[in-house]
Amino acid sequence: MRIIPAIDIIDGKCVRLTQGDYAQKTVYNENPIEVAKMFEAYGIRYLHLVDLDGAKTRHVVNYTVLEQICTYTSLKVDFSGGVKTYTDLKKVLECGANQVSIGSLAVKNPELFLEWLQEFGSEKIILSADIKDNCVAVQGWQEKTTLKLVPFLENYEKAGIKYVICTDISRDGMLQGPSVQLYAELIQHFSALNIIASGGVSDEKDVQKLYDIGCEGVIIGKALYEGKINLKNLEKYA
Repeated sequence: MRIIPAIDIIDGKCVRLTQGDYAQKTVYNENPIEVAKMFEAYGIRYLHLVDLDGAKTRHVVNYTVLEQICTYTSLKVDFSGGVKTYTDLKKVLECGANQVSIGSLAVKNPELFLEWLQEFGSEKIILSADIKDNCVAVQGWQEKTTLKLVPFLENYEKAGIKYVICTDISRDGMLQGPSVQLYAELIQHFSALNIIASGGVSDEKDVQKLYDIGCEGVIIGKALYEGKINLKNLEKYA
């Protein structure tokens, strides 16, 4: 299973939000490159890098942070936030991102998303499905749609998507445990999809539960920054 620490960026700083609320922001480190190097030193191989400025402004902002992390570490970075144009997508990949997670555009402009999927392939493009009350949310979680999760994923499974990051917004940053039942149902329903869990992981027991049900990966944020999980103890899952 991929153990994937998250670094969320606002104004070039490493932050965490609670339930996607920009008003509930905690700055954990002024230098995200230092944080990435620390993760790497613990044997971590993957990183989820979120450009929260980009998600809010609808265009990628923090290229420099991505490029520096990819230059000074060997982490395989999946990048998310503000990728709305072909230019942004190309630039993110040129800056060193291993994969790009795309959510809002897959909802708002599915034709363009499918063009990108065809051109760059399912190993590069991750479908990001952020959900609230079982409906997909977009624009940095600021807008909830009427799209139900399962039909949304079914359409893109048919189109060839292989990787899905599914975030339960109600759990994100709450340290109250992930939506294990939701992920178990998705894994059972979508045998061809690699489901990456995100939101709510509070301790190692949560990681074990996600490992047991067969998640491809787990994104961990606040629990790491608050010292609830020791990265050294996660080596056995990787």
